[in-house]
Amino acid sequence: MTLAPSTYLLVLPMVFLAAVVDAIAGGGGLISLPAYTVAGLNYDYASGNNKFSSTFGTLMATIRYARSGAVKPVPAAIAAALSLPGSWLGTRAAMELGNRVMHIFMVFAIPAVGALVLLEGKKRERVRPFTPKQYPVCAAIGLAIGFYDGFFGPGTGTILILLFTWLLGMDMVSASATAKPVNLASNISSLITRITAGNVLFALALPAMCCSLAGGWLGAKLALTQGARLIRIVMLCVLVLLTVRLAVEWLG
Repeated sequence: MTLAPSTYLLVLPMVFLAAVVDAIAGGGGLISLPAYTVAGLNYDYASGNNKFSSTFGTLMATIRYARSGAVKPVPAAIAAALSLPGSWLGTRAAMELGNRVMHIFMVFAIPAVGALVLLEGKKRERVRPFTPKQYPVCAAIGLAIGFYDGFFGPGTGTILILLFTWLLGMDMVSASATAKPVNLASNISSLITRITAGNVLFALALPAMCCSLAGGWLGAKLALTQGARLIRIVMLCVLVLLTVRLAVEWLG
């Protein structure tokens, strides 16, 4: 597949911005995945290339958060372990359903994610200590989120933050940090499946990876220094972006 220079000019800045947003509050795929499709890639190639770039951006953010001590290791490990099989199942399901069904799914899934972001923005944090009784909850979160990430992808980090704050009682910064290794695990599982299926265009994926690494580093730094307030603001900005995008699609 021959890629025009305009493809790089469109995709690479959006991938960088998506990585910044994703490292702060999740939802970066809501920016980068549409960028790939607008650039002319069908859903399978768009998803494969998006997984490649976002995996490395998430890796950079995970390293940054881990070095700060913000990651909760036990919940992260349990959820990450279960996200691996979940992501594989979700990716296989998406590949079997094909482009048409996935595009229909995107139209309904994106506003649902946006509604969750808006609800979280109105809630106050109620931090609770983590106990062994919450291990099964971590496992269920990892399996469900892994499937969602493999099947669809955009909004995975945001949903993880919501679940970690709502169900496990984490503060916003810890939830954002702990979500990253879980998201990374599901990304790796899905990415391997996509590469095996030949859905990655490395001529585009490699420069996009560099942009994603830079964006992941910057986004994690901003989240750690600015805290929960910035995370909530970015979540709400993602909601606005989703609303505008869907309005344009419907009016078009």
